[in-house]
Amino acid sequence: MKQAAATSIGLGMPNITLAMVPGHIGTKSREELRRDVLGVTAEQVIRNLTVMPAAKSTSGEPGARDIVVRGGFNAVNKYFVKHEYSDGLPIVPPAKEAVEEFLRFTERSPDEVLGVLLPDRRAATVWSVAVNGVMAGCRPEYMPILVALIEAMADPKYAVEHSGNTPGGDTLIILNGPIIKELDFNYTQGALRDGFQPNTSIGRFFRLYLRNVAGFLLHKTDKATFGNTWRVVLAENDDVLKQIGWETTGEEMGFKAGDNTVTISRFTGGGSLSSVSGSTPEQLLPYIADSLLRFNNWQITFTTSHGHGTLRPLAVLSPIIAEAIAKAGWSKLDVKKFLFEHARMPAWVFERQLRDWNIRGVWDLKDDVVNGRIPKVFYESDDPNRMVPIVWKPEDFMIAVGGDPLRNNAYVFAHNAFLGYPVGRRIELPKKWTTLMAERETQHEI
Repeated sequence: MKQAAATSIGLGMPNITLAMVPGHIGTKSREELRRDVLGVTAEQVIRNLTVMPAAKSTSGEPGARDIVVRGGFNAVNKYFVKHEYSDGLPIVPPAKEAVEEFLRFTERSPDEVLGVLLPDRRAATVWSVAVNGVMAGCRPEYMPILVALIEAMADPKYAVEHSGNTPGGDTLIILNGPIIKELDFNYTQGALRDGFQPNTSIGRFFRLYLRNVAGFLLHKTDKATFGNTWRVVLAENDDVLKQIGWETTGEEMGFKAGDNTVTISRFTGGGSLSSVSGSTPEQLLPYIADSLLRFNNWQITFTTSHGHGTLRPLAVLSPIIAEAIAKAGWSKLDVKKFLFEHARMPAWVFERQLRDWNIRGVWDLKDDVVNGRIPKVFYESDDPNRMVPIVWKPEDFMIAVGGDPLRNNAYVFAHNAFLGYPVGRRIELPKKWTTLMAERETQHEI
């Protein structure tokens, strides 16, 4: 009810009437559901349709450049926590001078609108990007990356409006290009661990922006049952990828080799694979395939049912694993083809997941194939034990390379499909980038 009330404000209908179904329909018997709907919901629906709702006005919010609080570090943080501008950790006060320093690192106008974000339907401006960048502890030179990230966030394919959905998926940012080394991102040992300023602060920035501009607040519009919290940036090891002849994630998203790019996608969880042993692809990849299958369990509802082929599982391979596979002459596409053939489950298990455990209205694979809703690979015989894939085609798997170069580990992610579809953007550096960076180096020395 709180979510509906908060969302209605963003949709421009602050006085829309609501009717409640008590509890959760997924845990009720038919008799219990009938009793609650007739005894509670129907009465509220009738009242809402017969009584004119009272007029409501939304409370105004500060202007983009208004000073909302004056005082020292503690006073500012106390105010920001109280007004739900903070993620619970101390923020860097976004003083005007600090914001303007960030704006020097972009040629975009501070008032330029990068998109309009749901649920609050608030304009995502370059100015607000700088404000939240300061708050997150970013450095001014990260600004081109932050702008690209919010352009990606505003892309309809990414579907930012689902950022507060029940599974609690959170966004992973994958970075490619020379900017990784130029800005000292961690792309080796300890990847995905906080501790390096650019990886950590930019990951935090993305979550702060979802909160402060898109409008996702816990107990209101962010209805995650269990949150994943924000993730640090995964900077790929572009050197290894070039050496073994594999495309970077940025290239797979359609950008040129050597471009600075960001790719975002929302994942509902993940886990580490230790000691992926073997010297050939055939020895190494079964562990990866099995783990992708295990972690992407209920997520197969996005393969059929209401997702219709939008599942994009991700495997992050450490460089030594990628090198061992490439040494055998395998391309990244070859790896994806292997995963497509081996990350499979019996058809009856697939259907049981949808029918009995996730209660999806569409779960019959034969019916789906016959009616042209899913590919024929899901119904090649009537054998209930036939093995079916978890994605529509090999290219649906995502492969990234990073982490400790001397560890044979991997990390797999379960994807949130069309509720956080992969989107990429090119990072545009200002023409005076070299001069600005030289000035920053001088400031560091002082």
